[in-house]
Amino acid sequence: MKKLLILGGGTAGTMMANKLAPVLDKKEWQITIVDQHETHYYQPGFLFIPFGIYTREDVIKPRLDFFPPGVEVIISPIEEIKPESNKVKLENGKVLTYDYLIIATGSDIHPEETEGLLDGGWRQNIFDFYTVDGAVALANFLKYWKGGRMVVNIVEMPIKCPVAPLEFVFLADWWFTEQGLRDNVEIEYVTPLPGAFTKPIASKLLGQFLEKKNIKLTPEFSVGRVDASNNKIISWDDKEISYDLLVTIPTNMGAEVIARSGLGDDLNFIPTHPGTLQSKQYENIFVLGDATDLPSSKAGSVAHFEAEVLTDNFLRTIEGREPQPKFDGHANCFIESGFGKGVLIDFNYDVEPLPGKFPLPGVGPFSLLQETRMNHWGKMMFRWVYWHLLLKGSELPIEAQMNMAGKRGL
Repeated sequence: MKKLLILGGGTAGTMMANKLAPVLDKKEWQITIVDQHETHYYQPGFLFIPFGIYTREDVIKPRLDFFPPGVEVIISPIEEIKPESNKVKLENGKVLTYDYLIIATGSDIHPEETEGLLDGGWRQNIFDFYTVDGAVALANFLKYWKGGRMVVNIVEMPIKCPVAPLEFVFLADWWFTEQGLRDNVEIEYVTPLPGAFTKPIASKLLGQFLEKKNIKLTPEFSVGRVDASNNKIISWDDKEISYDLLVTIPTNMGAEVIARSGLGDDLNFIPTHPGTLQSKQYENIFVLGDATDLPSSKAGSVAHFEAEVLTDNFLRTIEGREPQPKFDGHANCFIESGFGKGVLIDFNYDVEPLPGKFPLPGVGPFSLLQETRMNHWGKMMFRWVYWHLLLKGSELPIEAQMNMAGKRGL
């Protein structure tokens, strides 16, 4: 019997299990999925917890609820991947063998990578919202905060969901307005990027949003250290920005097992063919989701599009055919802009976000590069889609490859 081993039971790994289990002959294939946690987190929901829109309970469910029947599930930390011998060693010493390996071990924040970030102010007046504990702690802080200088800072790229920090400041502007505190809060958005976002067209639009909402944009600021005792972030070239409240997006890195196994780059992301999602080092290993080193966004929509391509490429590979370079870096992101409105962007490796209608050309119902209430509801409805359709590998009316129909040039 042939063995497919999936490492990681988050968004990407769960989708792959659900897509491949129905099409692989159960008499010929054993699918095993390994993850160290029993809880599945709806990570896009972390953004809403600090503002009381979601609670912890809204973003967690048992992981086992989403794995397909017949798949072997092992809850255990992974000690080491040994690709030369097609083996994976678990923390308890058990060794798993495989014929094919799919790595979907994701990424996590590493605040310890920034000098001073954990010294004194962490979870006191320095918070993250990329973990559920951080988001809940920030919610508790904001309940009683009376105002001051709030700095939202991205330490370095890449990060999970590159639009989430922007969404945070937009929602903060709305929330402080609702609380009657907006005049007491100065908001500054500090990023290592040359503008508000990675893509120039969207960056210009989102920069205009920041200006309209009286949120100061400080680009090209690379944090070297944090002086928590004096409430300052300090760049590598010794520029200083003071804060009363620091909301940080720390360095994002791939799983530590990738480093222990010698499979990743300096940030533990795995070198991956950008079109086929095959490991650049090993033909029987595929990588998707946040674990890759691809220049695409690390976001749930990207994992979904990757899963569509990888399903086809995996089946081609086991049939002795060449995998096809069909993943184009497609990303699709709703951006919550506050006050019941949102923006939608759709782009890939080569094509910038453009205006138009989505997903139906000329019809929508969503509008690209425009702020609308429908886009807000698209964002809010996504949680139901995520739990009930996306994770289960259901077919969605969005093609894996970016479609230019309905888009207009600028």
